[in-house]
Amino acid sequence: MKMSGEEVIPASRDVVWKALNDPAVLKQCIPGCQSITKNSDTDMAATVQVALGPLKVKFNGKVKLSDLKPPSSYRIAGQGDGGFAGSASGGANVKLETVPEGTRLSYDVDAQVAGKLATIGARFIDPVARKLAGEFFVKFAKVAGSMKEEKAAEAHVAAPAKAPAAKKPAAKKAAPPKKAASKKPAKKATAKKPGAKKVAKKPAKKAAKKKL
Repeated sequence: MKMSGEEVIPASRDVVWKALNDPAVLKQCIPGCQSITKNSDTDMAATVQVALGPLKVKFNGKVKLSDLKPPSSYRIAGQGDGGFAGSASGGANVKLETVPEGTRLSYDVDAQVAGKLATIGARFIDPVARKLAGEFFVKFAKVAGSMKEEKAAEAHVAAPAKAPAAKKPAAKKAAPPKKAASKKPAKKATAKKPGAKKVAKKPAKKAAKKKL
């Protein structure tokens, strides 16, 4: 079985490259992957369970990265033993290219089966293999794209945290003492004036009665 395709990922080529080499990301994206363990920078062990035709098969195998040309291209290949069902092997040549939208990921996939799986026939196996390969790259595009979004969100959260360091509120604390000092004397001065007028008016009324 052979197939090819491409996905445009809204992330830089460096981010996509890191995701392609991250076992945690690969586990999320490989359909039916139950576990994946990194043995070295290029070798991993994986357990995958998939339905191939009328059979539900659990493969225990290896994933190998080769022909690495960071951050431009590599080949990811796997071999799995499915016990009584037989075995499966295959891989994908992956190429990354920078585009205005982010990164274009192009892939060429090839896969083979042996044993009982081979006797089922290509009309059952090929459609399933194509579906699984397509699901992997579609899911990978989403995961790699979200990695960029998370980094951007962290940057936005970190930026406001630096604002309090400017200590702008300190200038507001110095202002209140000045306002309080100017207002209090003004109120006391106006309170005394009405008292002076009342004292001046009372003697004036008494003087008028004596003349009459």
